[in-house]
Amino acid sequence: MPDLIDITLPMHSEMLFWPDSVGLHLTYIKRLEAGDDCNLSRLDCDVHSGTHIDAPRHFLTDGATIERLPLDAMIGPCFVGCLPKVSEVTANDLAGLKIPAGTARLLLRTANSRFWAAKTERFQKDYVALAPDAAGWIVENKIRLIGIDYLSVQPYGGSPDTHKILLKAGVVVLEGLNLATVKSGCYELICLPIKLVGAEGAPARVVLRTIT
Repeated sequence: MPDLIDITLPMHSEMLFWPDSVGLHLTYIKRLEAGDDCNLSRLDCDVHSGTHIDAPRHFLTDGATIERLPLDAMIGPCFVGCLPKVSEVTANDLAGLKIPAGTARLLLRTANSRFWAAKTERFQKDYVALAPDAAGWIVENKIRLIGIDYLSVQPYGGSPDTHKILLKAGVVVLEGLNLATVKSGCYELICLPIKLVGAEGAPARVVLRTIT
């Protein structure tokens, strides 16, 4: 379907992971070649692998888990904003994007996208993330979903304030997007995390539909 853009990272054992992740292991339990009645495999990975959603429970003791997130926050019109030259996204950077009034879903294409374009497999600790004041700006401007093109919205080894500001306000956090080929502009976002009851996060399949 030419009007759909898949911005989901492929999940496989050699994909890029957070440094302390358990990784991903797909193991066949049954094989037709071995005489079994079907092919059957087992998947082992953490729920923050690849393209995924963070639920409030990820950083908040009494926060909502993934199955309680509102689907209407993850499906609908969105704006992709490009910030290719910043080392950290600030409130001033977001204000300068000229985001259309009423935008409820915002995806950020930063210098991180070059890693996906180059198929870089080594984790980059200096990836572009959101400063706490950017998180505050998102909350103040009533944005319901924020997505970014690396594995976390907050800097590596930094304070969890960015996550906490967003999650306390009920903002859906979408991480690990491949926006390498996506231009700035308006799209329709379709984002469906796996319905893992009680989980603080879940992998998601995410696509954009071009608006004509």
